[in-house]
Amino acid sequence: MQLRQSERRQAKIKIGLQGCAGSGKTYSSLLLAKGLTNGDFTKVAIIDTENGSADLYAHLGNYNVLTLNVFSPEKYIEAIDTCEKAGMEVIIIDSITHEWNGTGGCLDIHEKLGGRFQDWANVTPRHQAFINKIL
Repeated sequence: MQLRQSERRQAKIKIGLQGCAGSGKTYSSLLLAKGLTNGDFTKVAIIDTENGSADLYAHLGNYNVLTLNVFSPEKYIEAIDTCEKAGMEVIIIDSITHEWNGTGGCLDIHEKLGGRFQDWANVTPRHQAFINKIL
C-alpha cells in the first residue's frame, strides 16, 4: 500500500439514462452530447440498436451512426472500438439492453450453450468484458 499526492486527471464522463419508450432518452443523449462537444456533432457517434431510431434526430446536426444488428458483447466492444478509432469524443449506446437479452446477447448465448447454471461461466466473462469497455 502506498500513499501518494493527489493529481488532477482528465476523466471521461459515463452517464446512463433510463426511461420508458418514447420518454426522450435518445434526444436527451444527443443534447448532452452537443453540450459536451461544444456543438460539434462530428465528434458524436450513436451505436444504434433500435432499428434506425438514431436517425430520427438528424435535424439536430450531423452526428455519426453505427447500426448494430447482432448484440453479442463482442459486437458492442467492436462498435465502441470503431468509434474510438474514428476519434469520437462522445459515444451514445442506444441501447445496452440488447447486449443482455437481444439476438446474440448474453441470455441467447447462455441458452445456446445449454442453459445450465455452469454455462454462465462462459457468458459472464464476455459480459464483463463489455462492462469493462464502457468503464
